[in-house]
Amino acid sequence: MRIFENIKIYEMKELKKQNVAFGLLILLFFLGCKNNKQNTELASLNLLRGELQLCGNGQFGDVSFSESCSYETRKTFNLAISLLHSFEYIEAEKAFVQVIDEDPDCAMAYWGVAMSIYHGLWAPPEPSVLKKGVKLLAIAEKLPKSKKAEQYIHAIGDFYKDWETVDNQTRKELYSQKMGEMFNDYMDDTEVAIFYALALRASAIPTDKSYSKQRAAGKILQDLFQEEPNHPGIAHYIIHSYDYPELAELGLSTARRYADIAPNSAHAQHMPSHIFTRLGLWNESISTNINSASSAVCYAESIAPGSHWDEEVHAMGYLVYAYLQIGENEKANEQYAYLKSFEKIFPPNFKIAYTAAAIPARIAVENKNWEAASLLELPQIPGMEWEKFPWQQSLLHFAKALGSIHVNNLIEAENQLTLLKSFREELKDLNDSYKANQVAIQIETIEAWVEFKNGDVKRALSLMRNAAEMESMTSKHPVTPGEILPADELLADMLLKANKPIEALDAYELNLKRRPNRFNGIYGAALAAKESSNNEKAIFYFESLLDLTKDSNSDRPEIREAKEFLQPNS
Repeated sequence: MRIFENIKIYEMKELKKQNVAFGLLILLFFLGCKNNKQNTELASLNLLRGELQLCGNGQFGDVSFSESCSYETRKTFNLAISLLHSFEYIEAEKAFVQVIDEDPDCAMAYWGVAMSIYHGLWAPPEPSVLKKGVKLLAIAEKLPKSKKAEQYIHAIGDFYKDWETVDNQTRKELYSQKMGEMFNDYMDDTEVAIFYALALRASAIPTDKSYSKQRAAGKILQDLFQEEPNHPGIAHYIIHSYDYPELAELGLSTARRYADIAPNSAHAQHMPSHIFTRLGLWNESISTNINSASSAVCYAESIAPGSHWDEEVHAMGYLVYAYLQIGENEKANEQYAYLKSFEKIFPPNFKIAYTAAAIPARIAVENKNWEAASLLELPQIPGMEWEKFPWQQSLLHFAKALGSIHVNNLIEAENQLTLLKSFREELKDLNDSYKANQVAIQIETIEAWVEFKNGDVKRALSLMRNAAEMESMTSKHPVTPGEILPADELLADMLLKANKPIEALDAYELNLKRRPNRFNGIYGAALAAKESSNNEKAIFYFESLLDLTKDSNSDRPEIREAKEFLQPNS
């Protein structure tokens, strides 16, 4: 009997083992199905993969993100966050994808990729990007996660959700509101506060001259910066929050720190020049943009030898602007010649289009070389589809219209005016009211100068004052160091030509308050003071012009004029 009992016990144990094994097979089958489905979903996303290309020693600042997943991927996750905070978007996505490949159940890694393709301060994302974000967050939703991770995912989800029916600005505001709720829930979490501040800044509208959201974001970040002085995101977003003439002084000390925090980021090297430009600190702007361009060249060579990255081009745009303000025409022209030598630029986007149109336009009109301005043509940039960028095209055609007016070719000026109006309508159709308004200011300006040339000074000044008022009511776009020519500076030029030097001086001084140390603003103020018989101010402004250009090799005639005036008046 005991033998049979032992056999029965043995058979029961074997059956139990078989059941366990079968259960495991069933579980593995379902997990396999789940993983296969997840892998299929991932394969459709066109995620960026590959070895990270980090020039220098890979220093991008100090970050410790609480919601990273496994211990093994934490270092890579924190690096990805650091890269994201300096807008090194390509490498940030690759780093987050490395985390996904090692830990496919890390929901926050999918959030990280969705954040890497969301460029809130720049242009609205293309539909392909929005679709990718929706798919990423759908995967993240299905994965296990903490409450805080879930809140992060739901917050950015509000930006991607309903993108086909809800406009970009509304979705940015929804994202900002959700991050605000998180900020209230986790007051002591540095990263929550930083991402909230960025979302708040990104949701600000350009026509709000109170800068309420920018000030609020800046206050949050400045308080954090005292505790974490080596955090790249804090420094970076302080600069973006204060990138306005009225606020720039608040960001100066941070601007002088950021490049040292993330020395291997081309964007981190460039960003301080936004504040330097607002304050007219041209030599500091030149230095930081030379470093930025060099870092960008290193990055481009590491991934596509012989090509040029958009961050290099972006830095070049600010370089040219700064060179022109200290009279360094030769160096500005060298940058333009260098740009025209590029055979491959990646990616061909709005930043490249802006710089490629602005550089030749600036070189011509800042020097009042009206003949050159009247002959401007869009440069042939590899891969650039100009028809996609009506605002950027308008910059060059605005300069061409001004040039045509000053060389008395009013027929061509009218042709350019017609073109500008078509750009404005195109931007209206795209629901891009900000850029449409920028082109409207250009149109008003050109119409003013056409009237002036035709002898109707009263109407010309009325139109020009309106253009200056329109421009004063709107903030600059983050991509630009400044207008091709400021409207209030052009108003001052017109007043001077209309033999109203006292009014012209007031307009030049207002322009210099908003845009310190502009070469033409200082020279114009000196000339207006001289013609107003205000010898004291004429001496001050001519001396300021010489001081502005003392370290340059400029041959501009305005400098010779300043020296000639000051010689008997010194």
